[in-house]
Amino acid sequence: MSGQNVSLIFPGQGAQHHGMGVGLYRDEPVFRAAMDSFFAALDTDGDQLRDEWLSAVPGPLFDDASRAQPLLFGLGYSLGAAVIARGVTPSSLIGHSVGELAAAAVAKVFDVGDAGRIMAGRSRAMTKTVPGGMVAVAGAVGDVVPHLVGDVVVGAVNTPRQVVLTGPAEELQAVVRALTAHGFACQPARARQAFHSPVCAGAAVEFEAAFDGVRLSTPEITVVSTRTGLPVGPEQARTPEFWAAQLALPVQFWAALDTLLAVDGTHVLLEAGPGGSCAAMTRRHPAVREKRAKVLPLLPPAGQDPGLDVDVFDRTLTQLATVLHV
Repeated sequence: MSGQNVSLIFPGQGAQHHGMGVGLYRDEPVFRAAMDSFFAALDTDGDQLRDEWLSAVPGPLFDDASRAQPLLFGLGYSLGAAVIARGVTPSSLIGHSVGELAAAAVAKVFDVGDAGRIMAGRSRAMTKTVPGGMVAVAGAVGDVVPHLVGDVVVGAVNTPRQVVLTGPAEELQAVVRALTAHGFACQPARARQAFHSPVCAGAAVEFEAAFDGVRLSTPEITVVSTRTGLPVGPEQARTPEFWAAQLALPVQFWAALDTLLAVDGTHVLLEAGPGGSCAAMTRRHPAVREKRAKVLPLLPPAGQDPGLDVDVFDRTLTQLATVLHV
């Protein structure tokens, strides 16, 4: 139908929860095949990661970048493959943090075989950073910045009134105490590393080396970058530094969302990951509040029976077909 835009939104670190997507892995063949392809690209590490993901009890490192990041990537990539297999071709893609790499893979900037090398390199690089964390704060950038100290920075602008602070653990805790004393609501993210801060500059350089030998291509689907807030250009897409440097740069999610939703027509945004995190932020956008855009989940939120995965996935795609009149 003319004027309808379908986009996939890929969540990043902090969205993960135990059991995410395991029901879909059991019962959705395309999703399962895509996940298995990614696990195979990780070689023996992939077998261990899959076993931990499917385990009845989450492992002690589940929220560490070495586990959460590749799982969120694999989940996003595989959900994209499953949606496209159902006959839905997205008009654009947007990813938060590691979700941007999932968007790039769905857009065929690189293939799933190379994704294994890329994600393994990202995890290795982050193990060498100082212990840190990330905290979501209900406040505008200008209100929060005066309270920052040391290497703590704004690592993400999710909405005009929600930012994510990132930095070394002790300094971050001190900032949180100060903000709480001044009445700001703070919520720690499920992260053990200070993603999107200057302390990751060395990791970003090391991560860039993981792209050696990887063939990077122009996106076949528009990727609106949360690094720049703009669509990824052909030259950017083929430049390893563009994808690697993101580790040390802030996530401009709201700016990217503005760009995506400025396209003429109405929009349907599918959350291609654990249900809830990106959707909650996206629903604050004026286009959603004014009903020019709709946000739909592809997976249930945390705490739900994995047996609901297929029900949510099928119901959303049925609803999408109704909206698009196909």
